This record gives sequence, C-alpha cells and structure tokens, in this order.
Amino acid sequence: MKNLLKGYLHFRKDVFPQMKNHFHLLAESQAPDVLFITCADSRVVPNLILQTEPGDLFISRNVGNVVPPSGETPGGITSTLEYAVEVLKVRHVIICGHSDCGAVKAVLDKKNLSRLPITEKWLKYVEAAWQYRDPSDPLGDHKAEHTALIHANVIAQLHNLKTHPEVASGLSKGTLQVHGWYYDIMTGTIEAYDENSRKFILLEELSIPESQS
Repeated sequence: MKNLLKGYLHFRKDVFPQMKNHFHLLAESQAPDVLFITCADSRVVPNLILQTEPGDLFISRNVGNVVPPSGETPGGITSTLEYAVEVLKVRHVIICGHSDCGAVKAVLDKKNLSRLPITEKWLKYVEAAWQYRDPSDPLGDHKAEHTALIHANVIAQLHNLKTHPEVASGLSKGTLQVHGWYYDIMTGTIEAYDENSRKFILLEELSIPESQS
C-alpha cells in the first residue's frame, strides 16, 4: 500500500497538473474508439504498451481474455461489450492474449482446479481453443505448445465475440471492426491475427485500411 500511496502522490503533484485540461474534458463524458479485452494478468498494461491517454481505451479484463458466446449467463464482459458497442459506439474491439498465460497453461496441463470451482467453470471457455489450433503447430515442445494454444484461444474468443448480436450488427453495417492480438511479454511485440492468411503476423507489418485507422 505504501507504493500505491507514493504513486498516487506523484500523480496528484506532478502528473495531474500537466494533464488537467485533458481530465476536465473527460470529467463528464467519454468517447473511446476501442474496447480492449485482455487478461487480468498484472504484466499486461494496455495503456503502457499502446501509449494511450485516459479516455482512449475502454478496457475489460478477465482470466484468459475470455468472451463467452452470446446466450450464456450474462456477466461483466457481456455487459461491457454491449455497453461499449451500443452506447459508446466504439469502432474497434480488440481481444488480446499474451505470452505465459496461466489460464491457457491450466487447460494445456489439464490441472486439477477443484479448489477453484468458479475458475474451473470459467476455463471451459478456454478449452474451445483446442479446436482452433493450427495442424502445423509443434508437438512435444511444451513451451511451443503453450504459445500455440494461446494463439488459438484468441481465435476462439474472436469467434465467440462475433456471436453477440450487437457485434454481428456492427460488422454487417461496417461500423465495427474486430481484432485478435497476441502480446509477448519478453519482447514487447504484438502479433495480430490475419483472417485472410489465418496466421499471426507482427502488428507493424499488418496492412491497415484507411477506413479502419
């Protein structure tokens, strides 16, 4: 708690005064362009990674960066998704997985989670990743298998995302774009899923149409 208090005092004394006008503009409304869905992992810090300002990202975090399919029991992520698309009118939804994901590792290793019954039920949504693994993914190398399943989980959650009526409507109208990303903690790089090639490629190498910028 001492570190949190120290950080807060630095923010109030040194950071906030320099951004006061920006915060005043945000005091009564927000208009983010992006809903960023990522894991609860403390090593993934979207605003730091993307160098965004307050008000730029509408962020939703949960174990395994999961988006349950439409029709499942409503929860925080489904209500956040609905609000972001229908009320805030975001233009992009990004699902971002990351290296060394504990949720995916638990599924890969078939860990006994009986002492975490809620988490065990939640990870059923991650198990869908198995059906999206590329047949050419390596076998026998645990680390490589883990990374491959993390990629597959991003694809699985993208498919779930598209089952939501507000997302399907936005995609059909051309008012919404969805993206699947993988963030590597060790290197700081982001890979984006390209649906045409069905491969993950470096984000900086991805061709982004002007209409999506």
